[in-house]
Amino acid sequence: MRIRKVTTIVEEILGEGGREVDPTARVAVVAAVIDNPWAGEGFVEDLAPGIDAVASDLGAVLAPRVMEALGAPLEAYGKAAIVGIDGEIEHGSALIHTLKFGNHFRDAANASTLLPAVEKRGLAGATFDIPLKHFTDATIRSHHQTTEVRIADAPHPHEIVIALAGATRGRPQQRLADLSTER
Repeated sequence: MRIRKVTTIVEEILGEGGREVDPTARVAVVAAVIDNPWAGEGFVEDLAPGIDAVASDLGAVLAPRVMEALGAPLEAYGKAAIVGIDGEIEHGSALIHTLKFGNHFRDAANASTLLPAVEKRGLAGATFDIPLKHFTDATIRSHHQTTEVRIADAPHPHEIVIALAGATRGRPQQRLADLSTER
C-alpha cells in the first residue's frame, strides 16, 4: 500500500440555532489518499488479494488518528471511499466493506454497530458527505448526521480516498423524540 497523503479535518461546533452548543460538538475526519491496488489491471474478477494487501493496514493507520483528533470519546462514526476515474466504485467498496478495515475503528471506539458508508467515483476535489450513526445503537436519531469533506487534489485518476469520520456527540440542539415513541 502506498499512501500519498493523509488529511485530518477537525470541526468544532460552538453554536447552532442561535444558541451555545454545550458541550461543544466535535467532528474529526481522517482521509488517506492511496494508490488504487487494481488500477491499470482492467476488470479484476477476484478482489480478495488486493483487499488482503491493503484493507487491514489502512484501517490500522486511520482509526487511531480519528480517535486522537477527536480528543474526546466517540459517539458517532462513518466511512467513505472516493475512487478516481480510472477505477471502479467496487474498488472503494472492497476496501471499506470488510471487517479487516472496519474492525480497527470499531475496536478503537468500543463500538458495535456497522459503520455507515458512502462510496462514489469522482475527480480530484470531489465533495462527499460521510454519514454518521451512533456507535452502539443505530436507532438513536440524534446521531444520524453527515459531515462534508473535500480534498482539493485527490483522488487522482489512479487513486482512492479512504476516510473515517467520528463525532463526540449527536447533532447540536437535536430535539426529535426517540424513535421508540413513534407509532
